Amino acid sequence: MSFQEIEKYKSLDFFARQVVEGFITGLHKSPFHGFSVEFAEHRLYNNGESTKNIDWKLYGRTDKLFVKRFEEETNLRCHILIDNSSSMYFPLERHSQFSTPNKITFSVYAAALITELLVRQRDAFGLSLFSDKVDLQTEVRSSTTHQRYVLSILERLLSPVKPDNLEPRGSAVAESLHIMAERIHRRSLVVIFTDAFVGQDKEEPFFDALRHLRHCKHEVLLFHTYDRDKELDLNYGNKPYYFIDMETDKRIKVFPNEISEQYRKAMTAQTESVKRHAMQYNIDYVPVDINQGFEQIMLPFVLKRSKHH
Repeated sequence: MSFQEIEKYKSLDFFARQVVEGFITGLHKSPFHGFSVEFAEHRLYNNGESTKNIDWKLYGRTDKLFVKRFEEETNLRCHILIDNSSSMYFPLERHSQFSTPNKITFSVYAAALITELLVRQRDAFGLSLFSDKVDLQTEVRSSTTHQRYVLSILERLLSPVKPDNLEPRGSAVAESLHIMAERIHRRSLVVIFTDAFVGQDKEEPFFDALRHLRHCKHEVLLFHTYDRDKELDLNYGNKPYYFIDMETDKRIKVFPNEISEQYRKAMTAQTESVKRHAMQYNIDYVPVDINQGFEQIMLPFVLKRSKHH
């Protein structure tokens, strides 16, 4: 399905259903065949449990023992946390564009896909948005009605934003994650979308907050979103540019070529630091270049979800 076809429908619900259908079909045809069957509607049989729910027809086709899952088997609670600070709206001219999204648009579409995967499994989920504070936190439910409510919130984030209308909103990532760690009482899978632009002075508090979530026994999946071309590699023409801090509105005029080498080193070090700390805390770290499509979200989430069961 082309970008233009999906954009024509302008519906997160339609988009999520179409992409997830294609993804699950793809898994069936891939080396993940047995796993994908389990993901879609079954789970692997555990030695010693009752054999009454074994799907013998599937055993005949796959030579593996699968147990049929039933509606009451909702064993996953998932909290989707999206950083809604101003820096996530970069590049602003690409806001709400599906084919070339900015960071917040990418995160919205990715979150919609995750809700679709969860609804199909009858797993419970909630959505939280944070910027310089926790702006919103929904309840955690598994119904399609709840999914529609969550998608309506996500769709509001796709509303057109003009440069003059974007209020600078800081990112209190660490404080927000600490608050969420305290609020989420039952063990859950916490999925975070953030560009992790916290500044050198706030790196340690950010890492402390990630550690707090793990200390509370939550599984954590960190999608580190960025525009590799512009934000990490600083690929601009050889002429002076005004760079504006979207969170503070501070401006600086520079020739990108003059600082690119030093800049790339600093950004590589920062990205590596986030990755290293995440791995140290046993957090699944997924680097996400927003120019690379949504498949980079899907498989890590499905694999993480299967480990959680």
